[in-house]
Amino acid sequence: MITVERVIAVRRPPAELVAYLADFARTEEWDPGTVRCVRLDEGPVRPGASWRNTSRFRGRTTELRYELVVREPGRLVFVGENRTVRATDVLRFAGEGTGTRLTYRASLAFKGLARLAEPFLRSEFERLGDAVATRLPQAAEAEDL
Repeated sequence: MITVERVIAVRRPPAELVAYLADFARTEEWDPGTVRCVRLDEGPVRPGASWRNTSRFRGRTTELRYELVVREPGRLVFVGENRTVRATDVLRFAGEGTGTRLTYRASLAFKGLARLAEPFLRSEFERLGDAVATRLPQAAEAEDL
């Protein structure tokens, strides 16, 4: 399993940042690997809501179906899956002054033969984590919520 974690300062109150990040379709704005993310159902964004996320990594495009499994005032958990990987994104929110300290953890558990590639992919996922830490606050702070 590959796990990448970043602590990110965002100049938005926790409740606003949770509302922004709960809609996984917004990954297009802050995740450099996401090409497209589309909601698969309708209604309020609550546990059970789902999205189809299309990502590009190492020149290849892949799709995962993500579901919001936990939505709490201080925590969001998304789980995405396809035939080769299970991705779990855990976002924790803590007030810090007038903004938020966001702890973002992405874990990838590869399946079958894809597990053999893990040691070779870790550094690239670390670079993606760095890019998320830069882009996410910019996107969230620019958004008129």
